[in-house]
Amino acid sequence: MFMGGLMGTASLLSGRAFANEMMKEISQLKPGEFTWHPERAPSGPVSVVVSLPEQRVHVYRNGIRIAVSTCSTGKPGHATPTGVFVVLQKDKNHHSSIYDDAPMPNMNRLTWSGVALHAGNLPGYPASHGCVRLPMKFSELLFGATHVGTPVIIAGAHTDPWELTHPGMVLSGYAEQEFEQVVAGLDGKKPPSDWASASNTPVTSVIVSSADKTIELIENDRVVARSKLTLKGGDKLGSHVFVLNGANSDARGMHWSAITHSTDASPLTRDDVVMQRIGAEPSFVDQMQSRMHPGMTMVLTDAPLSPDSRSGKDFVIVTTG
Repeated sequence: MFMGGLMGTASLLSGRAFANEMMKEISQLKPGEFTWHPERAPSGPVSVVVSLPEQRVHVYRNGIRIAVSTCSTGKPGHATPTGVFVVLQKDKNHHSSIYDDAPMPNMNRLTWSGVALHAGNLPGYPASHGCVRLPMKFSELLFGATHVGTPVIIAGAHTDPWELTHPGMVLSGYAEQEFEQVVAGLDGKKPPSDWASASNTPVTSVIVSSADKTIELIENDRVVARSKLTLKGGDKLGSHVFVLNGANSDARGMHWSAITHSTDASPLTRDDVVMQRIGAEPSFVDQMQSRMHPGMTMVLTDAPLSPDSRSGKDFVIVTTG
């Protein structure tokens, strides 16, 4: 089932047996080995989760895991930061400007200060200067699946993606005509395959901070709108990343894949109502709805939206490092 030699009968399994087989295979991966099964979800938005304790990279499309790889993250003194990132830049033949022009093939940049996903040596333990090293072939496949704006979550613990259909419009009360307007706006929109095409179809992201009681709307790398956050049912949100899959006509709402994460290894559970707890000013909601597209990312965090938790002209929410 994974490239590197292990063959099995998972294709004949289903339900819980399939899930157990997948977990068994993941735990048995040796340095440099990986799985890659894009046929499980041939199209749709991609999200990436880097598990520091497992030294694994999980790739999901439309909330379905299509790949898992071994990796090597930052060694002591050069720890890989945890938090929510997006792919800021892609370079198939990148070389480091910090470490003696070291090659970084198939580089997906996560911070302007140098953290990235790229091919490199995998000794079986954290050994990098902060980047996430990947097997060469896996890095090639991942490079072909990501786009500028693809969310990458680096965490100590995380849930598998869970599905959520918000009943009505996000950040506002339900209105029948709003659903039709947003669905019409989604038609024909796809995330850009690279930065150059973003002028035609910009990457849209929304960040909700309970610490600042603020919501920001980001288009590519620019904040285009900001609103005061209204929050029901407590003053904390937890750490969640929602990726918009599209409209659900039966439920008359937007269909999302969500991942909950944390910096430590504590057990996590899904929160089915967290998105219904947040609200924003009408003008902000109007601007957000006009920019929604499949692959749009919404980040919920209890961290402040301050320079200390952000990296340059992007919306990275760094929780450690």
